[in-house]
Formats: sequence, C-alpha cells, structure tokens
Amino acid sequence: MDRAEMEAFWMPYTGNREFKKKPRLITGAEGAYYFSEDGRKIFDGMSGLWTTGAGHNRIEIADAVSEQLRRLDYSPAFQYGHPLAFELAERIVSLTPESLDHVFYTNSGSECTDTSTKIARAYWRQIGQPAKTKIIGRTRGYHGASWGAISFGGIPANKKLWGQAVDSDHLKHTLLPGNEFSRGLPQSGQDLADELEDIITLHDASNVAAVIVEPISGSAGVIVPPVGYLQRLSDICRKHEVLLIFDEVITAFGRIGDWFAASAFEVTPDIINVAKQITNGAIPLGAVIVKGEIYQAFMESDSPEYVAELPHGYTYSSHPVACAAAMASLDILEREGLIERVRQLAPVFESKVHQLRDSPNVSDIRNYGFAAGMTLKPYPGDPTRRPWEVAMKCWENGFYVRSGGDTIQLGLPFITTESEMDSVVNAIGDALS
Repeated sequence: MDRAEMEAFWMPYTGNREFKKKPRLITGAEGAYYFSEDGRKIFDGMSGLWTTGAGHNRIEIADAVSEQLRRLDYSPAFQYGHPLAFELAERIVSLTPESLDHVFYTNSGSECTDTSTKIARAYWRQIGQPAKTKIIGRTRGYHGASWGAISFGGIPANKKLWGQAVDSDHLKHTLLPGNEFSRGLPQSGQDLADELEDIITLHDASNVAAVIVEPISGSAGVIVPPVGYLQRLSDICRKHEVLLIFDEVITAFGRIGDWFAASAFEVTPDIINVAKQITNGAIPLGAVIVKGEIYQAFMESDSPEYVAELPHGYTYSSHPVACAAAMASLDILEREGLIERVRQLAPVFESKVHQLRDSPNVSDIRNYGFAAGMTLKPYPGDPTRRPWEVAMKCWENGFYVRSGGDTIQLGLPFITTESEMDSVVNAIGDALS
C-alpha cells in the first residue's frame, strides 16, 4: 500500500503514527487463524475482538448472508418490519433468564449502552418518577465509545480527551489486593458491592435510574467479580428501586461457558446488552433485552396507538442481513455444542494460563471461561508500554493477543484446541522473557 492510502484512514484506538510506519495488515482468515499480508499464519488469541468464537469465515453464516442479500437486502425498521427480526427476537428471549423477554435492536455495544440507559431513564418517567436520571457505572468499566458509554465507563484514557460528558457516578472496580492470581471467581471482595449503598444514599434513590456493570470487565483486563458480588449489587438495586443493567457485549453467547453471565452467575438484571458474538462478528448487530414490566410501561401510553412509544432507534436497527447472520451464528453454537465445549475446557485453559505466574513482570492473572487477563509490572511512569511490546512480539511470532492499559488479554476462539492453548501461552511467556 502506498503512503496516500495509509494516510486516508484515521484508525480507531490505534497509534496511527506507529502503525503507518510499520503496518500490521490482515488479508484473510480461516477457523482460529488470520493470514497476514506477508503470508504468515497468525493464531487469533482474541477471537477478533471477543467476536468470532465459532471461528472465522463460517460458510454457514456466509450462505445465510448471501441468501438474505438476494431476498431482502434492507428494509426500514421505523413503522415497518421483516419476519426475521421477530424470529430472531423470539429466539434470543428463549435463551435469556426468565422475564427478560423483549428485544430492541442496535448495531453495536456503544449503541446498546446509550439505548439501555435511555430506556432506563424513560421508564422511570413513564411510571411517574422523572427525577430518577442518574446512571452509576464502575471504574475500569468499558461500555463503548459513544458519549453515554464514555460517561458510564470508567477507563480514564477513554475520558480525558473529551471533557464533560453525561452526568454519572462510579463504583470502585473489583481488583482487590490479596486476590491476585485467583482462579475463577475470587473468594473475597463481596463487600465491595456495599459501596453502591453509599452512592445511592449520596444522590438519594429518588434521583438514581440505573446501575450499569459488565459481569466480567473484558477491555479492562478480564476483571472477574468476587463470589456473591453481583448478587449483592442486585439486592441493593432491588432495595432502592434502581434498575440493574448487565453489559454482556463480551460475555453473552458462550464466552464464559453459558449463554449469558446472568445465567452463569444466577443473577437476573432488568436489562441485558449484547453484541459481538451474536453474529460471530460477521456483521454488526447489537440488542438490548428488557424485562416485560419495562416494555409494558411504554405500551400503557395515553398517546394514540400510531405514535411511537419509544422515540428512539437506528437506520440499521434489525438489519435483515445482520439478523440472518445472527440466526446462523446461533445455529452453529447450538449444533456444535460450542458453549458446552467452553465450559468443559475452561479448567484446562485456566491451568495453562496460570503457568505464566512466574514469568518476568507478571503481577496478576485472572480468568473465567475462555477469557484471561494478566497485569504486567510497568516501566517507570509508563504502565502501557510493556503490554504493547509483548503483544507486538507475539504478533511477530504468529500470535494475536491484545494489550489494553497495563494488561495482556486473551479471548480464545471456542474451537481452540489444547495444543493451541499451549502454543499461545508459550508465546506470551517467550515474549515476557
């Protein structure tokens, strides 16, 4: 590629100056591997970006997309619908915990964040409590890159450049000293949830609309909740009549060995946000899944029936081609038993990734399902450089892993073999050494 081509694209979440001096271009993919421009085979240790658990270039999804493009490439979602959108919604709610039975389509996790928090605030207005507007997020939380997402998220680097955003408050994260190198859920730290009681008291429950958290924080480095923590958050929300939103953009549809983290941890929130794995990354699609009582609050409107109860949506909400990709993706997950496969092999992956505990500069390792994160000791004054260097060394050696902040992250494809687990873990160990 020539310099003009490189300069035309302003890349997201990328050091553009560094990249364009030494591009890392991906030209193909198959199964658990990418193919680079220079012809190398690269193990995809991140399932794209937590997106392609069933492996790349699934012919079933390609065929479904192709067929749908020939039948109906696009149809408006405002005042009109297409059958597949309703079929997919019914299929999604058949998999969710009980009472989460209405789906509003988006195109991404960021749009899910804005949609779910708008629904939360509007819900309270619908039932006569319009003062309930404040949203509570969590430090180190990531909910996307929109104004709402960076407001309720808690990663400083994603906030500092923009100035004032949407009013919000934040819980502390759950990285607790003493829980380093926990395997699965840390045994201590449930009481960290009690801070929510203090924050609600500070603002008064009459002003608080919702709490939004990732059951497992992926982009912050796979931060796993302590035993009982999510249930305690749920109990406090119920006590104070505050909605609980689970951001499951990373955890839904198999990543942690269940359809949803809500199911795995036996905690039912009021709203669940999903995206990424719903189409196996093939086409953008997201969904906000809400409880029936929230949906009904809007349906009981005094306005004429032809007036939109929720004046919100996107041009590509319920895009027919995306819906076709999602149906095919769910077919693959069910037919091949990939979620059960993650559940069965998660202990194997856990054992292998924790072998890095004694590698140079590793200060913590966390894991759950097919997700793992490790915190690396910083260079003086620069906590992000070492993870970036490790990721680049892994890329040179044929492995794609993610550096984020002071962490290295793994989000294995659900089809990963035990020998491939060994290879990627060894590659990280070699890079650290």
